[in-house]
Amino acid sequence: MRYIILGLIMAGLFQVFFWITQDNRVSLSDDSFDKIESLSYSPYEGYDKKMLSYQQIENDVNMLVHFTNKVRTYAASEAEAILEVTSKTDMPIDLGLWLSGDLKENFKEVERAIKLLEKYPDNIANVIVGNETLLRADINEVELMAYIDFMREYTDKPITTAETWDVWERVPEIANHVDFLTIHILPYWEKIPIELFNSFVIEKYNVVKSIHPNKKIAIGETGWPSHGYNNRGAVPSLKNQAMAIRGFINLAKENGWTYNIIEAFDQQWKGYDEGNVGQYWGIFTSGRELKFSLNGDIELNQYWLYQMIAAIIIGALITLYGLRNQRLNLNHAIAYAIAAQGMAFGIVMAVIYPFTNYMNFGMWIMWGMGTFLMIPLVIITLAKANELFKCSIGTPPTRLVPLDLRSENAPFVSIHVPAYKEQPHVLEETLRALSRLKYPNYEVLVIINNTPEEFYWKPIEKLCEELGEKFVFMNITCSGFKAGALNAALEQTDKRAEIIAVIDADYVVESPWLVDLVPLFDDPKVAIVQAPQDHRDGDESIIKAAMNAEYAGFFDIGMIDRNEENAIVVHGTMVMVRLSAMMEVGGWGTDTIVEDSELGLRLFEAGYIAHYTNRRYGYGLLPDTVEAFKTQRHRWAYGAIQILKKHWKEFKPSSTKLTPNQKKKFVAGWFFWLSDAMGPVMAIMNIIWVPVIIFVGVTIPTIPLTIPIITAFLVNILHTFILYRMKVKTSIKNTILSSIASMSLQLIIFKAVYDGFVKDGLPFKRTQKGGKTAKKSANPIKHETILGVLLLASFFALIFTNKTGITEIYVFAATIFIQSIPYISAIIMRFLEVYSIKNNQKS
Repeated sequence: MRYIILGLIMAGLFQVFFWITQDNRVSLSDDSFDKIESLSYSPYEGYDKKMLSYQQIENDVNMLVHFTNKVRTYAASEAEAILEVTSKTDMPIDLGLWLSGDLKENFKEVERAIKLLEKYPDNIANVIVGNETLLRADINEVELMAYIDFMREYTDKPITTAETWDVWERVPEIANHVDFLTIHILPYWEKIPIELFNSFVIEKYNVVKSIHPNKKIAIGETGWPSHGYNNRGAVPSLKNQAMAIRGFINLAKENGWTYNIIEAFDQQWKGYDEGNVGQYWGIFTSGRELKFSLNGDIELNQYWLYQMIAAIIIGALITLYGLRNQRLNLNHAIAYAIAAQGMAFGIVMAVIYPFTNYMNFGMWIMWGMGTFLMIPLVIITLAKANELFKCSIGTPPTRLVPLDLRSENAPFVSIHVPAYKEQPHVLEETLRALSRLKYPNYEVLVIINNTPEEFYWKPIEKLCEELGEKFVFMNITCSGFKAGALNAALEQTDKRAEIIAVIDADYVVESPWLVDLVPLFDDPKVAIVQAPQDHRDGDESIIKAAMNAEYAGFFDIGMIDRNEENAIVVHGTMVMVRLSAMMEVGGWGTDTIVEDSELGLRLFEAGYIAHYTNRRYGYGLLPDTVEAFKTQRHRWAYGAIQILKKHWKEFKPSSTKLTPNQKKKFVAGWFFWLSDAMGPVMAIMNIIWVPVIIFVGVTIPTIPLTIPIITAFLVNILHTFILYRMKVKTSIKNTILSSIASMSLQLIIFKAVYDGFVKDGLPFKRTQKGGKTAKKSANPIKHETILGVLLLASFFALIFTNKTGITEIYVFAATIFIQSIPYISAIIMRFLEVYSIKNNQKS
């Protein structure tokens, strides 16, 4: 426990150091000002651009009179309510007329403006006929000048039109029709970094001034967004917004400029037209909270302390849960605690996302789904990290079976070899190896089941007669697949048998197997002794080398780790089981297709002990094809979900049949399957979102659908390459091959998990081995190829359409590329298979 406490302290200090070193307090110029000269004000709210009520507008105006001398409006249709309120104050407005390509609506807008000028002559300072009308090309310059001249006949107020600075440079003749120029200078939209804000404004102001030296110029819009996506070097942030606005106001004061800041309040509805930036230009939030003080230092995140405390607490809880009841050293404890704190930081950032962003319906959907799908991903990532630290810098394993066991006892062992349509030459090799075992007290039951063809069983019957009385030949028809055959064999097992050993029909066992491992059963609490699976045909082809390397990782890393907690996954080959314990818990179960693993869990629930050795005692055959490889993994994953559905009550906190560490290991194992199954779901969600980003221009999927995926991928890379080199002791080539083989199975695991939850009683499908390959499907990776192509197309589409260099798009593109790797891996596996077949044909 002391190591956990030290780890918590060290990791907590890392978290504190991270937060307190953030640039959270900004000191700007000491110059101060009482009020902003003018602020843009649009009386709308929400994503549907709902008009504010009269009371809301009155509240806004009463607030704004303390911050600005004047407000600018954009349409006569919205100005009447504003004028109704401002007429009771000393604050005037600049009346805007919204001109568009709809000439009838323009005529109505002009009529509305004339009526307002007549009704509120003392409350309107200037008339702005059109806002960026030429920039949008809604009407041409001749039409615009006609509208300006028409309005002049109805008012003696100063008249102008508002355009970006470059329009006044490009169409200088408009200046002849206005009393003063209203220019927009918005460095963000022109990709100007915040450091060059003021110099850019000066430059463009002087450009217009040099063209129109005799005209008064007002800067009608300038400002900076407090949040959203970068526009090349222009990065939205609260700090940058404060620097831009406060710096500009001081600049305008020095130069005697007339100006208007865009804008008073954030406008959520602008998110649809201007991406996830347009809604964040206000100096107030949509909730009417001032984002930063206009004088003095600025605190960028006033809630940072609460976020830090939340992250520390969550990280501490993760650490306590992840490390409790484990054998630890200080290195393991600190490393895992730091990883937990990092993950806790990510969790906090994901949770607070809706509180720091304006969320439309689509964003809520993406955030909600992403947060839900993040849960298994976080669990798996932390489990992988824990295993990585434990196996690399933690305490060495203590429960691995020693290689020098001795015993005075030699209990009778009944070896069961179930065989369903097994190639005779493969089974013959298995049986001859069993005949050479050094152990003195055993029998071999050869269980030919549901195999009427004499081709398969006749030679084996003859071979059993040849090998002698230790070999019992059975030719039966049964239900329940392999489990049914094994249960039937129990009826013919020698009455002296105390131990049942099971091997697959393709396994060649080495002679010391029983001699070395049977002594473990001297302990009456031991019910299971498991040796690893391995394969003798891994060097036949590169495709089989990839499969073999993938299997080795589980037996040299995962099983050793699980063995430390007496929570191994029992495999139905190279396993020995105490017969009395097996019968006590009901024998082989026929209600799942992974009878071996399910039996092992029942024995753990009954309080028995299992032992594991990573020494190889037997070598079988690998699946013949990619399709067979996928079929086998579907069976394992489907069976795991069957076990979960059958035994879930034993994993409730109130259940005491399993230890907490056993529960944790099994739950983590199921989450491995679930996490892989979530991969295609998240990939499809992101594929759907890509055209929305490109063509609609709305927000990018939120943190839970990007950062955890990238983090999990990086942890997996480290886990694989570090532990394969340390524990499996294989080459870089085989490590890469194992990664390709493992990742290629993501889609079939998704199908297996889906089938496990919605389909009961799927039949046992034999893995095709030893050259007994069924008719191949036309394309065993058809769906993986489709998903891979769609993801790669999405990746390149995002990269090549990201003209403004938005960082979040690059992050999202990287996420999508990572999501494509499993399907690229499936394509590579298929390519390696075809390559191997061609090589074999040549030879």
